[in-house]
Amino acid sequence: MSSEEAVQHVDTIVIGGGQAGLAAGYHLAKRAVPFLILDANQQIGDAWRNRWDSLRLFTPARYNALPGCRFPAPGDSFPRKDEMADYLELYAKHFALPVQTGVRVDHLSRQGDRFVVRAGLKRFECENVIVAMANYQTPRLPAFARNLDPSIQQLHAHSYRNPSQLRAGGVLVVGVGNSGADIAIDTAGSHSTWLSGKESGSIPYRIESFMGRFVFVRLIRFIGHHILSLATPIGRKQRSKFLHRAAPLIRVKPQDFVAAGIRRVDRVVGVKDGLPLLEGGRKLDVRNVIWCTGFNPGFSWIDLPVFDEAGDPMHDRGVVTVTPGLYFLGLQFLYSMTSATVHGVGRDAARIARVVASRTRLATNKELQLVHAMTAN
Repeated sequence: MSSEEAVQHVDTIVIGGGQAGLAAGYHLAKRAVPFLILDANQQIGDAWRNRWDSLRLFTPARYNALPGCRFPAPGDSFPRKDEMADYLELYAKHFALPVQTGVRVDHLSRQGDRFVVRAGLKRFECENVIVAMANYQTPRLPAFARNLDPSIQQLHAHSYRNPSQLRAGGVLVVGVGNSGADIAIDTAGSHSTWLSGKESGSIPYRIESFMGRFVFVRLIRFIGHHILSLATPIGRKQRSKFLHRAAPLIRVKPQDFVAAGIRRVDRVVGVKDGLPLLEGGRKLDVRNVIWCTGFNPGFSWIDLPVFDEAGDPMHDRGVVTVTPGLYFLGLQFLYSMTSATVHGVGRDAARIARVVASRTRLATNKELQLVHAMTAN
């Protein structure tokens, strides 16, 4: 057998080594389920390290811990993205989780009773697969973006780091979600900045205030973790809205745009004469465009009939009933509003690990029964 054909057999493969994958690993290890975590990044935590430099979490450090290991920062501080990345790396080392980095899975299929996971020349066969990834993987750009004049620097929020990447001249930030708001504030300090679109509201308090750090965060956390979940009628009713509606602004408020000198403009609807065209017919002469226009799921490598007509995974709180042994973790509102957060993913991971362990024990018992039957004969 050539090296290209070498197969590694593992009971459970976890695809993704971010907070969801590491939380899954923690709970699988507690239940003595053999597993391996595969992550495309070269270093654990790179999904956080590779975001824009000024990014800070929206919740104080005391709420940013994965199960079994506190976040090493003052409880009321708001960690920066590199602190989060370093924590994930520390977490994996602390619990000796088996993570293979630099392994990008490019195909998942099923052959007989086993899953086949391919990553370049590597091939893994397993009984269970946990896809521990968020819904948002592939940067989304409008089709007309390719028609902008080549002299205009274009970046997606995914690849933006800091204003040093920008050319001299104005900046148009497209999209007023939390990413667009943060990035617009970041660029306004050194470039004339326009912000296109309209926000979906904003929370009515400052998260850095005393009330924000010590009172409101607890209230919102409780509501998001326990009330807005699939266990309650209101949670089941509101789930579709959370899945298909932009989140309100959390740190940045609309008045902050005014204070920073950011000019608000209508949404971008196309390109005219190589320049961004705004609704109403105005062209905007800028040298940079930063697309904060969201992401597509990025699950095209999964060669299994587990997606609905909209392309979303079909699951029951992360368990894919139509394909036994397949699970999703880290998705938006998998079980509750907090499912895609560092705080919420641990609970979902515990539940899925219980299901995996139960399935593994059942398979082991069947194998033992078969061996006993063969021996008796």
